[in-house]
Amino acid sequence: MSARQPCGAIRGGSISAEPRINDRIRVPEVRLVGPSGEQVGIVPLAKALELAQEYDLDLVEVAANARPPVCKLMDYGKFKYESAMKAREARKNQAHTVIKEMKLRPKIDPHDYDTKKGHVVRFLKQGDKVKITIMFRGREQSRPELGYRLLQRLASDVEDLGFVESNPKQDGRNMIMVLGPHKKKTEAMAEAREAQAARKAEAKANPGKSQNHAGDDIPEGEVADADTETAEAPAEASAEA
Repeated sequence: MSARQPCGAIRGGSISAEPRINDRIRVPEVRLVGPSGEQVGIVPLAKALELAQEYDLDLVEVAANARPPVCKLMDYGKFKYESAMKAREARKNQAHTVIKEMKLRPKIDPHDYDTKKGHVVRFLKQGDKVKITIMFRGREQSRPELGYRLLQRLASDVEDLGFVESNPKQDGRNMIMVLGPHKKKTEAMAEAREAQAARKAEAKANPGKSQNHAGDDIPEGEVADADTETAEAPAEASAEA
């Protein structure tokens, strides 16, 4: 029988999250479950430990509150490893909605507007929400309609990618609107992975193709992968007109 012991015990009397295994189980008898899930029945603890040794497995207490406690024969080290891998994969595929921020001035010039709109388009394509802030200064505060019209224009320009989740509202010297993406974050992540895989396949099939040409199929305002976006987002989000 292996000498593996639970590693979650902490000095000072804290309760361990790890189940009791092998000789740490302190009951006279257990309801035993075999390695394939078959019900062995209620057996003395000594018999259960003997069977664990024969199978070269661990005796693991899986239901401590049952009477008698339920124990299963398993490779506990392998079980912990597989559980950790499943949890890691679940975290990897978990999508977190991110709120980006884009700041504009009410009298923004056309070139700057197109640039800022390009960032908003990219954020929405990636499945992120975008907080649009119009910043008023000086006498501009007496013309809130300028900011309102600008927000309405932007919402109309990107309506195929997002919708107005929070209508424009005045907040001190600023006017704020929140755009939500039509596409879910998980869908955007899946499409990004597919696109990246397609680019890698194309590069492999055409090794002589330069990196510049490899990126020709990426629309303006988009990035090749999520890692680049993570690095660039803070600088873009803080940019002002």
